[in-house]
Amino acid sequence: MIRYLKRGKDVGIKAQDDAKVKTTVENIIQDIESRGDSAVVEYSKKFDNWDPVDFRLSQADIEKARKALSEREIADITFAQKQVRNFAQIQRNSMQDVEVETYPGVVLGHKHIPVNAVGCYIPGGKYPLLASAHMSVLTAKVAGVKRVISTAPPYQGTPHPAIVTAMSMAGADEIYVLGGIQAVVAMAVGTPSIAPVDMLVGPGNQYVAEAKRQLYGRVGIDLFAGPTETLIIADETVDAEICAVDLLGQAEHGPTSPAILLTNSESLAKATMQEVERQLTILPTAHIAKESWATYGEVIVCDTYEEMLHKADELAFEHVQVMTKDPDYFLNNMTNFGALFLGPRTNVSFGDKVIGTNHTLPTNRNARYTGGLWVGKFLKTCTYQRVLTDEASALMGEYCSRLCHMENFAGHGEQANIRVRRYGKRSEVPWYQPIPALE
Repeated sequence: MIRYLKRGKDVGIKAQDDAKVKTTVENIIQDIESRGDSAVVEYSKKFDNWDPVDFRLSQADIEKARKALSEREIADITFAQKQVRNFAQIQRNSMQDVEVETYPGVVLGHKHIPVNAVGCYIPGGKYPLLASAHMSVLTAKVAGVKRVISTAPPYQGTPHPAIVTAMSMAGADEIYVLGGIQAVVAMAVGTPSIAPVDMLVGPGNQYVAEAKRQLYGRVGIDLFAGPTETLIIADETVDAEICAVDLLGQAEHGPTSPAILLTNSESLAKATMQEVERQLTILPTAHIAKESWATYGEVIVCDTYEEMLHKADELAFEHVQVMTKDPDYFLNNMTNFGALFLGPRTNVSFGDKVIGTNHTLPTNRNARYTGGLWVGKFLKTCTYQRVLTDEASALMGEYCSRLCHMENFAGHGEQANIRVRRYGKRSEVPWYQPIPALE
């Protein structure tokens, strides 16, 4: 039996569904489309109090940002990017082009072709998320994207040196200090000073997420993402302290970030709830985490591992931390998750910042149908075909013609018939009347 010791607000009720957010984004998109750079400047002043001579940073600006960091900070960014690049390259190497003779004289294949231009949004208003530069810019470059532009809002009135440095080290071809809806729209639709891209990636607040949603189709996007989610699956093999740390470590993202404990131990569940309250008295970001836990936090107790598995798949959360005696049970059987963190030695923060997997992951139960951002998201798998022999062309033509006839597609059928007539041994297909030749 599944029972709740603590229930949160319905996680399906999200701020980005607010009609006000949708209307605001829609109006800004239309305004930037019609007025271009002047509209971008106005929104940057309004929302970020940021009005530089040029939103794009020069090489001198980038070098200045890098010099503002210590050697230790540069080394830490280098280490994190090495891990991300290494795993991204392993993923890219796993994606092979294919060319196979599938039938005598018939060759089919596919190629993985990088998107030509990608725009990466790096959040930085509340928290300077420099790790998002590794996850988006660097991964796009490993995929082979020719033009990668990257933008982040100003942080406390100036370009954040660590974000700028991370974007540069990751390989961004153009770096902008521009935030919010105006940044996403400018990259997608283009302005006189910012050439448009083919794809948008990166996390953001509800306005950025809504802008990506409305722009999808005009450009590609990585995925639809909402507030960060974390699910802790635990049993009696771990203690309340580590469960509480891992819950609050993600709840601090924002006041609408769900954090859920799923366990088969009622004693652990109750102890964790007490420990959460204790840690909220000492956590520096408790003002955010406390609101998130109060509104969206949940504690769910199950009787069996099978019940926990069923509930976890139903939730389909972004981050799933498994701390049980047999974490491989969930690895082998779970089907809906953004990323798994197996065992107490790892955690979501490792994935967010340094270990090498990508931290841009599906939320809002989107893990039911997609994974997160990875090299493959930047690649188009495009097929091709060639027919090598007359015999193969005529044979495929006969089958194709009959299938077209069943669908009443005369023009399609004639494409097949002409190959039968030209490359086959018979002069015509007697049961199907070809279109007369033009005079």
